[in-house]
Amino acid sequence: MTLPPGLTVFIPVYNEESLLTPNVMRLIKFLENLAVPYEIILGSNGSTDKTTELAKKLCEQHPRVRFFHLAQKGVGTAFKNGVVTAKYERIITVDMDLSINLGFIRESYQSLSQCDIVIGSKISGSQKRAKIRKMASNCFIRLAKILLKIDFHDYSIAAKGYRKKLVENYLHYIDPKTFYVVKIVYHATREGKRLKEIPVQCVDERESRFNLIHEGVYKFGNLFLLWLSVVKGGNQ
Repeated sequence: MTLPPGLTVFIPVYNEESLLTPNVMRLIKFLENLAVPYEIILGSNGSTDKTTELAKKLCEQHPRVRFFHLAQKGVGTAFKNGVVTAKYERIITVDMDLSINLGFIRESYQSLSQCDIVIGSKISGSQKRAKIRKMASNCFIRLAKILLKIDFHDYSIAAKGYRKKLVENYLHYIDPKTFYVVKIVYHATREGKRLKEIPVQCVDERESRFNLIHEGVYKFGNLFLLWLSVVKGGNQ
């Protein structure tokens, strides 16, 4: 089935009551200026504050805003649900704090006319984040290059653009957490898909939504597991 031309912006949300309404309104204003059909999908995963209540009000007031709530926390599960329900072929992910410059959305949307995946890179652009987060990211990126032979500079969940049909073929690689970005990029690279990396500007000084120690063990552990599957000739 051919999807209509347009843009789906997917945002995973977890307890974002303080940011949700003003940042969705800011995003709507930006998207209106793009002059293309669009929708915003808010994917709540495990929210326990007023996020769900506020998101429902936004949907009532703005027909291009859609919302779903999952009882369990899991950004990967939310992303999978967002992909399946997206109306448009071009899907772009951002964080609710809109820490990435919104110009990425415009450039990524344009690039997806020729590419299958667009990777927004903070290292190639600029970033204002905690030093420990930058150090951990740099180590992970270098190790991914060594082990998996993928030469990109950002595997975070935000600032990524995907063709819906491509991701639908990779749904089985999407785990409940955040490692799915690496798996999608790895398999797309291996299969000769068209990937493009563009620099982004990031200002993110709030505390991470993840436990950094647990997230580090999870991501580095999964990186080694994927590498082992490659060594053994698997396709996990």
